[in-house]
Amino acid sequence: MKIADREKGELSVSHLAAVGPSDALARSGQEALAGEEPVRGTVRSERRKELLRQRREELGLSQEDVAARLRISVRAYGNWERGLVKEWTDRKLLALAQALEMSERQCFWLFRVMADRDPPQSWRPSEESRLPDDPAQRDYLRDYAALMEAVPYPSFLVDHRWDVALTNSAFDQLFQSVRPHPTALPDDNFLRFVLFHPDAAAVLEDHEPAWCVPLLAQFSTALAAAPEDAGLKSIRQDIARDPFMEAAYRYGVPHWLGTYGPQAAERDGSVRAVRHPDPRWGRARCRLVAENGPMLDGMGFTRITLVLSAPQGGYGPPVGTPPAPAQQAPRLRAVPPLND
Repeated sequence: MKIADREKGELSVSHLAAVGPSDALARSGQEALAGEEPVRGTVRSERRKELLRQRREELGLSQEDVAARLRISVRAYGNWERGLVKEWTDRKLLALAQALEMSERQCFWLFRVMADRDPPQSWRPSEESRLPDDPAQRDYLRDYAALMEAVPYPSFLVDHRWDVALTNSAFDQLFQSVRPHPTALPDDNFLRFVLFHPDAAAVLEDHEPAWCVPLLAQFSTALAAAPEDAGLKSIRQDIARDPFMEAAYRYGVPHWLGTYGPQAAERDGSVRAVRHPDPRWGRARCRLVAENGPMLDGMGFTRITLVLSAPQGGYGPPVGTPPAPAQQAPRLRAVPPLND
């Protein structure tokens, strides 16, 4: 909201009153034209810095780590992250996308923010490099992806950081209208999506009380169990930068846990609601079902399925009617490292 206001070059009410309506209108147009380009340039520069820093911290990497992956000096990468680059060539941006383990959609967003253009059409992320090194685990996850695809409800595989390893077509369909975002896509990190993506409230009904606070409670439990986990610490830093989420974390979560008990922070069993893009569903009741067997548990994954049904009040199709099938087949998501 603040960025949008700055980009519009708006004048305050007190300023309008002081200079008079006609003068104010003339000056507002002149000031907007004079200040529009520098402001937009500043906003773009800040977005560039945030994109690289947030993604690096999300992966738990230092500037030295990223510089080593890029095979450049730490000083050179520091200049990249500070935006001190004369030209963002395709070669530099593709190297960054690989070093920062970006998905196809994240790479698209990187090119748009950094250089205001799309990636080369020939570029695609290497899916094989995202799979675990262990052959048995690789085969298992491929078969598990086929199993998830047979389920008509949105289903996804996450680790303790909410990094998403697999999704099915029903999941992709539910979130198909979500716009690109550098660190908060639903198929990259589900917690970040719920907390920070501007489109989350358009899909997740009763977004703040029904989704944000329970997931913040789950996050607090995960952080207490692994306080030195780099990925969780990065999420905590981003919560602290958001005044609303920080207040919800500090005050809303303790009140919520005190009211409903520690069991309320479990992933399994809660009932919420979503707004489905398929008009047959519309506003649908959603129960979260969490599962993990020995193989998934050994890899640190939990499968979460959003079981949809018509809520009381007649929204959506009859209970048990599956959503329309998505057009695209599921893809393996970036599987996080097995060990911290």
